Amino acid sequence: MEPHVATRNARFLYQITQNHAPVRPIRSIQSVSRSITSRCTSPRARQLSSRHLASAPSSIQRIPHRTFVSTSHSRHAKTAETPNPSSSSANPAFTTVSPDEVSHFNALASSWWDPQGPSRILHLMNPLRHDFIRSCQDSVPDTPPGSSRTTGLRYLDIGCGGGIFAESAARLASTRSVTAIDPSSEVLAVAKAHARRDPALACKLQYQNTSIEALPVPANPQQDGYDIVSVFEVVEHVANPAAFLDRVTPFVRPGGWLVLSTIARTWMSWLTTNVIAEDLLRIVPRGTHDWNKYINEDELRRHFLQSRTGWAEPRCMGVVYVPGVGWKEVSGSEKIGNYFFAVRRLPE
Repeated sequence: MEPHVATRNARFLYQITQNHAPVRPIRSIQSVSRSITSRCTSPRARQLSSRHLASAPSSIQRIPHRTFVSTSHSRHAKTAETPNPSSSSANPAFTTVSPDEVSHFNALASSWWDPQGPSRILHLMNPLRHDFIRSCQDSVPDTPPGSSRTTGLRYLDIGCGGGIFAESAARLASTRSVTAIDPSSEVLAVAKAHARRDPALACKLQYQNTSIEALPVPANPQQDGYDIVSVFEVVEHVANPAAFLDRVTPFVRPGGWLVLSTIARTWMSWLTTNVIAEDLLRIVPRGTHDWNKYINEDELRRHFLQSRTGWAEPRCMGVVYVPGVGWKEVSGSEKIGNYFFAVRRLPE
């Protein structure tokens, strides 16, 4: 594909996104698009053909409005009947873990800690995770003496993978403890082996091979809950996002934060994650992303602020990956691609 053609197509898709999912004008998005386009002119990039378009979202006229219910389905399978999130807690056998997603990440286990490997963009994103968490905490003024911010924060990292975030959180002086869970025993074995290289982590970092559904809910959230519950790059990989989040929320201590990252479901995100990131630049393994499982920021806001009670102070930060540079915060980009989202559990 010639550079001017790639630029024209990118602009066309961006215009579609603007027409049906309005975003604030941001000049920096254009510079990011030019940077990506300049890297899509190799022989591999010119192989972009009808097979990429065949995998595109079905309607070019408008992006259909989806809810958490309609985005839940198994990869490579027809959508199954979605469990009711409100009744799932009564079923001990219910799980939001997707077996084919676990299988996909099992294949990446051995290279998880290779900073130049398939998980490279996760390594590059990790500093922004901490920046976002700090901004959430700093947004709450007048922290009283004796609070968890002065005595040490307790983290629960759900879907921890190989432990990139969990290890870095455990090394912070402000951290009291980190509990990190993942349903994949293969990936967790890599996380544990890497953590053993640093004996200082033993007293602060604990890994558990379990899903959130199997983890005992704190009987006393104020005493046993977590100050920070992190769900990074996980929500778009579970079978039922709404039910999953309902299982997660009881673990947040009153006054604590639920922090996550995911991807908006737009034409631009399909272009950048499925076509450019997977098929052209190969910066993530093919098959990592399923566009139909992406979640828009407004869906998360409605879930916590309208469909549920006890949550407030939502925060969001859009980020863009620039090849050769890394992840950068770009105001407004949460409407078209990757973003961080957080919501605070109201104090009792």
